[in-house]
Amino acid sequence: MGKGQKVKAEVFAGICGYTTIIEASRDGNRQVSLKIESDCEHVQNLAEELCQVDPFREIGSLNDTPAVLHLAQRCNLHTACPVPIGVIKAVEAAAGLALPADLYIKLSKISDLEK
Repeated sequence: MGKGQKVKAEVFAGICGYTTIIEASRDGNRQVSLKIESDCEHVQNLAEELCQVDPFREIGSLNDTPAVLHLAQRCNLHTACPVPIGVIKAVEAAAGLALPADLYIKLSKISDLEK
């Protein structure tokens, strides 16, 4: 595993208007500690349960769903909520398994004139 670092992810969830701040840092035991802050009640519930994760479980197994996604479902996050992916990306970067880089999903309505 590469050298870990402390990273911050800011997730702007879209139409709900909530912003979530995720801080992730690798400890000495191959674990990544998380601090998640949000005005969203569902994300707050996720944050209470999600304090530390194994980065290899989150990104390394093709046969197992990441714990972050299981907890997001249990905490009633909307299926399309981008916060769980933001958490996984922050974990990956904090563990030194990827470089921190922005990602985007831009949605726009295509008018009849643009078809």
